[in-house]
Amino acid sequence: MIENLKKALAVRIQNLPWMSEPTKQMALKKLSTFTAKIGYPDKWRDYSALTIDRSSYVANLRRASEFEYRRQMDKIGKPVDRTEWGMPPQTINAYYNPLLNEICFPAAILQPPVFDGDMDDAVNYGAMGAVIGHEISHGFDDQGSQFDADGNMKMWWTEADRAEFDRRAEVLVKQFDGYVVVDSLHINGKLTLGENIGDLAGLLISYDGLQLALAGKEKKLIDGFTPEQRFFLSYAQAWRTNQRPEGLKLQVNTDPHSPAKWRVLGPLSNMPAFRQAFGCKEGDAMVRPDSLQVQIW
Repeated sequence: MIENLKKALAVRIQNLPWMSEPTKQMALKKLSTFTAKIGYPDKWRDYSALTIDRSSYVANLRRASEFEYRRQMDKIGKPVDRTEWGMPPQTINAYYNPLLNEICFPAAILQPPVFDGDMDDAVNYGAMGAVIGHEISHGFDDQGSQFDADGNMKMWWTEADRAEFDRRAEVLVKQFDGYVVVDSLHINGKLTLGENIGDLAGLLISYDGLQLALAGKEKKLIDGFTPEQRFFLSYAQAWRTNQRPEGLKLQVNTDPHSPAKWRVLGPLSNMPAFRQAFGCKEGDAMVRPDSLQVQIW
């Protein structure tokens, strides 16, 4: 899946009409150096020096904090350990590290409803593929795009290309600024920009990756749905959640991630493939006008 998504993004970069050839080559170079960590690390962290007992929760926290502080301080003057994981395998999450240009998918996220080895490709690409695409795309969002293939903060864009990237990103900012979450509270498009780019670009390349996986295969209907429809249904299903108004308000004010509902509606309304899969028409709620369609990658 990861390789198919990288291939899909490489094709998209090569075909971008707004990006110059020098910037494309730098983007492709960065993409080619991505490394992936999947499941769990090859070596486990040694916690034998950390004492945990039932007598005091606060004391446990203090000892754990001191243990981690000393572990981090012990790194000073030593080579960077590129095998170290920034997230334990028990965490249901994933990340992109711009300094190491790596993506990581702990074991805990590799289970239903995000990934299921017994399900068809469409379902897995819609959920897990979108997660993979999201993390890959962080290397090319408003922040990750400031780092080069070696993890150095360096401008590898031409001025004109960067200006066009920013212009397109601003359209996405305005789209999410327009979403009302609770009462009159709007999503902060600038705060959530990096994650929204990750969602949109990640979903696009995951969809393209699915087409690579399905090449030469019969596209069967399952429960009356095409593979393309199941892809989008799987993506939406992975984001099902139920939040109280108080939780939504806190998230909108502090979290760089948009609330789950708009992480589905926002990207899908920018995808012609979604429109085609479900036969949407101009004027339908999930069809943004062509002048407001956002495509960065």
